[in-house]
Parts: sequence; C-alpha cells; structure tokens
Amino acid sequence: MKYLHTMVRVTDIDASLRFYRDALGLTELSRKDYPQGRYTLVFLAAAGDEDAQVELTHNWDPQEYGGGRNFGHLAYAVEDIYATCQRLADHGVTILRPPRDGHMAFVRSPDNISIELLQKGASFAPEEPWKSMPNTGSW
Repeated sequence: MKYLHTMVRVTDIDASLRFYRDALGLTELSRKDYPQGRYTLVFLAAAGDEDAQVELTHNWDPQEYGGGRNFGHLAYAVEDIYATCQRLADHGVTILRPPRDGHMAFVRSPDNISIELLQKGASFAPEEPWKSMPNTGSW
C-alpha cells in the first residue's frame, strides 16, 4: 500500500493556488481540465516530497461545501516556522494559531481547510512578534 494524495474541494482555483502555491510554497505538479465533467484537478506537493500530494478539485459549477471541521487538517513540516508564517502573513493569510512556542502554527485556506505547520527538528526559541500574538478565530 502507498499513500497517494489528499483531495480538497475548492471554490476558487485562483485564490486556492495563491494560497497553496504562492503563500504556502507548494509546487504545482500537474493540472488537467475535464470539460465534459466540468471540473479541474491540480496536484501540488512540497518541494522534495512529491509523493505526498494535495489534489485541488475545482468544480466549475458553483457548489457549497461544509465547514470542513470533520476533515481535520493538512500538516506540513517546515524548515523555518517563523519565515513560513511571515511569508503567509505577507500574502494576506491570517495566522490563526501563531508559532508562540517556535514549533506549531495553524492557518486556513480560502476554502476554510485547516493547515498545521510544524517546525522541522527542534523547536525554535520563542520570539516576537509571534510569542505575544493571540489566537485568532478557530483553527
């Protein structure tokens, strides 16, 4: 058995790519439109970890999706939790659970999917502005 990917339905493919690719830093591996089925699939992965993929499924006809809390979250180990959170914030992403402990943070995608970010290796020493930042909303 081999893990292939996790599929996430998205309502706005451009907004989702700005989040997953541009802000989070995933690499787009492939994209295919299916005009007869009226949907697009985009596969992304973290650089160097192409076997663990996220599949964004965009149905062209408007649909409403639930809050996603029953899904849980996607989790990524990052080289520098502070730099990653700063890059996300610079892209307009709210850091819902800041990395006060130098180890863990949470953000949400444009479709409200919770993303956990974990410091690879040992936790960093707590530092500002992160250590004083309160939680925002739910994560």
